[in-house]
Amino acid sequence: MFRKLTAALLAAAFLLSACGPAALTEQPAPASTPGPTPTGDGLVAPVHNFTETCVPEGQFSPEIDYFPEKVTLTHTSNFAVEYHNNYKVVTISLPYPGATESVEYVLVQCGTPAPSGYLEDQIIEVPVRTIITMSTSYLPFLDELGLLDRLVGVDDATYISNPTVLQMAAEGKLATIGYGSSVNVEKALELNPDIIMTYGTGSPEYDAFPVLQQAGLKVVINAEWMDSSPLGRAEWGKFIALFFNQEAAAEALFAEKVQKYEQLKALVANVAEKPTVFTGLPYQGVWNVPGGQSFGATFLRDAGASYLWADDPSIGSLFLSFEAVFEKAQNADFWLNLGFVSTLADLQAMDPRYAEFTAFQKGNVWNYDARVSPNGGNDYFESAVAHPEIVLADLIKIFHPDLLPDHELVYYRQVK
Repeated sequence: MFRKLTAALLAAAFLLSACGPAALTEQPAPASTPGPTPTGDGLVAPVHNFTETCVPEGQFSPEIDYFPEKVTLTHTSNFAVEYHNNYKVVTISLPYPGATESVEYVLVQCGTPAPSGYLEDQIIEVPVRTIITMSTSYLPFLDELGLLDRLVGVDDATYISNPTVLQMAAEGKLATIGYGSSVNVEKALELNPDIIMTYGTGSPEYDAFPVLQQAGLKVVINAEWMDSSPLGRAEWGKFIALFFNQEAAAEALFAEKVQKYEQLKALVANVAEKPTVFTGLPYQGVWNVPGGQSFGATFLRDAGASYLWADDPSIGSLFLSFEAVFEKAQNADFWLNLGFVSTLADLQAMDPRYAEFTAFQKGNVWNYDARVSPNGGNDYFESAVAHPEIVLADLIKIFHPDLLPDHELVYYRQVK
């Protein structure tokens, strides 16, 4: 987990236009949308969220709903949002493993008063003008929402896959702040972002958020990596969108992904033969096997495969010995997700016993490293988080190639 998180660390930020004199209807509604309705004090409610500007001075009304475009959560249960007229309360139930309390963020429409009863570090004006992110898995959501030009810094550009962000880093447009407890707080303070979005592990050496919070910076914990379903993880794009008032765009993007994912899932729902599958490799003598209710196991099930640990109730990982895995998986049809393995020869050189697996002997070994940057950034841990429908298509192509004859693999490749 920590290797994945470290490879996925990233920071980003962007400058929005300042609050200026604009009418509350500065974003015109489509012709099919009912016109704005005046309030009792004569002000007119917006028909779209403010994604670029603030409420002009003197034009705030407590009667107005400043978030006419809202999100509805359907696949994740680890965060929720409660809308009020000029602010929204976002709650993460379990922000990181072992957390004993939920966390709340109060997103206040800029140009309007903040509610009472909350701590200063909980209150964030939206739409945010600058953001630092500390995981590459946030980048595809910023990209599809058209917000990559808001990036001003990253923790480390080494493992980024997004070409636009790589170019920005190469041109010196992104600062780096490091990660973990050794994060460069001074650089973060110099950048002075509206928010820093990061993750929590519950382990002090891997967590940057405590020291950043102590420095007075606005820090947002994103718990996407803890979600137990592919679509649940992708729905955290709505979490990011909340800070930019981009609910409408996030809803439309996610709905399209769900539709495609469900269509693909239905395609294999009634397949007669489901090949058996196991995943991974031992690390320091321990084979990390996804639990039967994890997002990895869900992918395999939805792709029409028979995952060998599907009956396990865990949403996390099982830590097994080589012997335990070999006993169960020796005759499995497919072997997936091997990490840093280029060829079958390399795999066998790591441990001659790997050649005894039937999947190895039949050449049914597949890895998720088809898109790797020159520095080793794996796009499977970046854009694939936002596109589970593409990952599912890849897996169906591997297990049931006749069902998707025209699909070309995106994230997976056959190890030869």
